[in-house]
Amino acid sequence: MRFTVGAHSAGHVRRIVRAYLLLWGMGELTDAIELAVTELLANVVRHVPDRRCGVAVLRSPDGVRVEVSDGSREKPCVREAAAMDEGGRGLALLTAVVDAWGVDPGRDGGKTVWFECRSRPVPGGETGSGTG
Repeated sequence: MRFTVGAHSAGHVRRIVRAYLLLWGMGELTDAIELAVTELLANVVRHVPDRRCGVAVLRSPDGVRVEVSDGSREKPCVREAAAMDEGGRGLALLTAVVDAWGVDPGRDGGKTVWFECRSRPVPGGETGSGTG
């Protein structure tokens, strides 16, 4: 998907990602991936002047990779936010909920920030229904 991030974009992208995860039988990853993609889209709003980005959701045999690409050369960096800071915790949250993340050079001088979440067996069977 390519779009300009607006006030409701994160909610729309979360719904799309959730639909894919449920379709792929990876519903256990929903909370982590929704939080992580929301944080990356918030960074586009804060740090990319034209707010244009692309989002890719890629399924792999062991999990999901999400990529958020933009035209900004500014690389994200983890910083320690003070107790009263209103921001600065997004990448720390990302680090806490995903298995891996990083930044790759993008086209036209921009970048792609990506993260991966590995599937974990659901107790009681793959469907999570408990019927096994």
